[in-house]
Amino acid sequence: MLSAVRAAFRRGRSFSSVPGPTAGFTEAVGNTPLIYLKHLSERTGSSIYGKAEFQNPGGSVKDRAAVGVVRDAEDRGELKPGGTVVEGTAGNTGIGLAHVCRARGYKCVIFMPNTQSQEKIDLLRMLGAEVHAVPAVAYENPANYNHLARDHAKGLSNAIWTNQFDNTANAQAHYISTGPEIWEQTASSGLDAFICSTGTGGTLAGVGKYLKEKSGGKTQVWLADPPGSVLASYINSGGKLAERSGSSITEGIGQGRITDNLATIVKDLDGAFTVPDEKSIEMVYELLDTEGLYLGASSALNVAAAVELAIRLGKGSKVATVLCDGAYRYQSRLFSKKWLETKGLEGAIPQHLKKYAVLD
Repeated sequence: MLSAVRAAFRRGRSFSSVPGPTAGFTEAVGNTPLIYLKHLSERTGSSIYGKAEFQNPGGSVKDRAAVGVVRDAEDRGELKPGGTVVEGTAGNTGIGLAHVCRARGYKCVIFMPNTQSQEKIDLLRMLGAEVHAVPAVAYENPANYNHLARDHAKGLSNAIWTNQFDNTANAQAHYISTGPEIWEQTASSGLDAFICSTGTGGTLAGVGKYLKEKSGGKTQVWLADPPGSVLASYINSGGKLAERSGSSITEGIGQGRITDNLATIVKDLDGAFTVPDEKSIEMVYELLDTEGLYLGASSALNVAAAVELAIRLGKGSKVATVLCDGAYRYQSRLFSKKWLETKGLEGAIPQHLKKYAVLD
């Protein structure tokens, strides 16, 4: 699997020159810019970087996982031409898979919580995926969208359930692509820490493992958590898994268990903390206003966490995070005063930034 996935991500790439043409969608995934966040860096006296994963051809960091798990299934002989790919996803992995399936001639079936933005559901259907939006229930419930996806795949011939949460081909895709890219892009200045939120755990595990290995353990790896997730408390308590409670307006991140992907890095993490929704919403608007970046709430949470970590590490520190996707898939929520009011978050927007909340 390693050689095939590495070829999908790394063939003919160079950071010193413009990449040449790629052989289709899958080889266009990766090699995204690392953006220096000027205003936030100047404010903290540190260097804060965001990996621009919204520039992947499918629009999010999950394009990498989609390529990784499909390539892995092909290499194992589990997915043959004309087959069907089934996944349970909060949105972006499904979108990445729908793109990959269209490019490689597979059918795509997605099960997702009905709490996700309409923009995501509409896009999946426009990409030709069969979408089942089901009630959002806990993972322990047999009606959880992941279990429904698994059971649906079992009833089909020449079909796979890609199992993004516990299929470590997800983390491996980031270990051989995202991690090396960040390492090369910060080679001249070094990197003190990497931090991001996690849903499947693939990005944090793959990137974190690579950076730890290449730096000899000098680069710290932290987890940022939204409200309603148990991961920060699990790490800070030394491994006690609390009962999940509460919720967040962020989509696709947070977790009530330790996935197999996250398990590959969790013992080597240097720390974790929770970022309130208020800070994430404020950062959505601040990034638009000061950096010209139109990003979703999970990206904003990551940046807010990177700022907090840079402050903890002290002036002169260098911290990187992931800009997961753009705000286009969430704009009817994030830029609607009425929707934010229903969540008690309209007040999180500083007065001088309210001009961006233009949707009612």
